[in-house]
Amino acid sequence: MISTIAVGTDGSETASKAVDMAVEMARRFDARVVLMSVYGGQPAGSSGKFDERELSWNPAAQLREILARTESRLKLDKGIDCVTRTGKGDPAKTLVEIAEKCGADLLVIGNKGMDRRVLGSVPNSVTHNAPCSVLVVKTT
Repeated sequence: MISTIAVGTDGSETASKAVDMAVEMARRFDARVVLMSVYGGQPAGSSGKFDERELSWNPAAQLREILARTESRLKLDKGIDCVTRTGKGDPAKTLVEIAEKCGADLLVIGNKGMDRRVLGSVPNSVTHNAPCSVLVVKTT
């Protein structure tokens, strides 16, 4: 049974297709959705405290805002049980770690980068290392 569906997103149009698929699956299985996103390091000079002005240059602040808006939309408009999780570091590794920590039964990601067929692309790495089933959504 699928009770928790983790989905990686960065707010892009292609990632939104993965979120839409995760929502559809959540409806079918009455599952919770965990919106996940990963950011790199903190910009030099950043205090680490949230300030709306940071949204223009702070990737972590941008992702928090994107996830908060998406979470609100899913909860209010779609009636989906939804939470958000963010991480810092290598995207593939961190998405896998978050999915494992939240007990995901299914991890949904977009296929962006799969056409390169190079070791290290996020979809390839996630599919090889995820602790659960992975659904790669055709987004490109």
